Amino acid sequence: MNPFNEKSSPIIKDFQNWKELYPRPYDKRDVDPYTKTRIILLNGAEFEANWFSHQFARHTDNTDLKRELALTRAIEKQQQIKLSLLKPKNESILEHTISYEQLAVDLTAELAKRELDCYVKTALDFALLEDFDHLYRYSNLLEGEQGVFAEYLVGRYTEIMPARPTISHHRHPVDNVKRSINSKIADVQTVLSTMIITAAEQQTMNFYMNVTNLAPTDAGRRLYEEIAMVEEEHVTHYESLLDPNATWLEMLLWHEYCECYLYWSCYQTETDCYIKSLWEENLNMEISHLHKAVELLNRYEGKDWQEVIPYGEFPAPISLHENVDYVRRILTDTVQYTSIKEDYAKIKDLPENADFFLFQNIVNPTVDIVPSHRVIEGIIKNRGADYRFQTAPNPIPELRNRRVDNTSVGRKPSATTSTDFFCND
Repeated sequence: MNPFNEKSSPIIKDFQNWKELYPRPYDKRDVDPYTKTRIILLNGAEFEANWFSHQFARHTDNTDLKRELALTRAIEKQQQIKLSLLKPKNESILEHTISYEQLAVDLTAELAKRELDCYVKTALDFALLEDFDHLYRYSNLLEGEQGVFAEYLVGRYTEIMPARPTISHHRHPVDNVKRSINSKIADVQTVLSTMIITAAEQQTMNFYMNVTNLAPTDAGRRLYEEIAMVEEEHVTHYESLLDPNATWLEMLLWHEYCECYLYWSCYQTETDCYIKSLWEENLNMEISHLHKAVELLNRYEGKDWQEVIPYGEFPAPISLHENVDYVRRILTDTVQYTSIKEDYAKIKDLPENADFFLFQNIVNPTVDIVPSHRVIEGIIKNRGADYRFQTAPNPIPELRNRRVDNTSVGRKPSATTSTDFFCND
C-alpha cells in the first residue's frame, strides 16, 4: 500500500462526539495477548505524534502553521484517549504492565529480525534482553501480590525467565547516547524502526513514571521506580538513533507516514473484528494527516514528499508474534555486554575506571537495596523458588538456579561468557 496515493478527507470530519469517542473495552479473560500489545503500541505512536507536534509548535513563530498543527494534534489526542480506554476497568495496573513488557520483547525482536542496518539491529538486540528481564521481575511481583500467573496473560507466547539482570541495566547516562542515522540515505524500514521503537519505549517510560505512585505496596512502588529509570535510559538510547538533521516538516511527514504504516500493519494482522474496525478508522484519519503534512511541506519548504520518502509503498507489515528462539539466541550471545559511549563491550573488556562501574557503585552500593533483586528474593523466601515460564532451561547456566537471584551476570567481568552480536544478511 502507498498511503500517498490514497484519497483523503478534510481533517475536521474526523472529530467525534463523546458517545463515539468512548469505545467498548476488550474482555481481559479472552482477549488475544497481541491485540493488547497492538493497542499499547498505537497508543504510544499517538502520544509520540502528539508530543512531537507540541514541540514543533513551540519552535515556530508562524501562527498559521501553529493552527494547522493544532488541528491535526487535537485529532491525534482523540485517537490516543480512545485507544487507552480499550483497557477494561477490571484489569489491574500490574496485569496491564505485563502486556507492556510483552510488547517490548516481541516488538523489539520483530524489528531486529528484519533490520538491515547492523548498528541499529545491535541497539535493538542490546535493549531486548533488558525488557525481557523486566517481564520476569514484574511477573514475579504479580504472582506474589495478586496470585496471577503472567504466562496466561502473555498466552504462553513469550517466555518468562531472567535475562541480563535489571541491576545490571543501570549505566552512566553518557553511555546511553548512540550514533544517529541519516534518513536521506537509510532504508525506509530502518527509519520506521527507529521511530517505532522510540515511541514504544517512550510510552512505557511514561506509563511507569505515572503509575509508580499508584502501586499499592512498597515493593511495587520501588520496582516501578527502578524500571522506570531504566526505561529513561532506553528512550535516550533509541531516540539518539533518530535523524537530528531532518527539518521539522520533514519529520512531521515521517511521523504521519509511520502512523499510517502502523495502523495498516495492525489492520492486516488483527484477529478481533471490533478492534480491527478501529484500526481501519484510524488509518483513514492518518491518511488525511499525511496528506496535510505533504501540503505543509510543499507550502513552507517547497519540497515534494518524494524528496523525503522516495518510495511511498509500505514495507511488509509489522507482525507481533512469539520470538522464543530469537530471544534465546540473543541471550546466549550477548548477556555479558554493556553499553559504552556509542558502542558496546563485554564487561570483562572494560577498564576498572569505566563509567559503568562508577555509576553502578553510586546507584547500587549494596545489592540488598536494589528493588528488582528484592522482589525475586522475597518470592524465593516465601515460595522456595522464583516464578518462571520456560520452554527449556535458561540458556545461561548461571541463570538457571530458581532459588538464587543472580546479580553478577552483565555486571561482573567473570560472571559468564558471551560471544558477540550478529547482523542480518
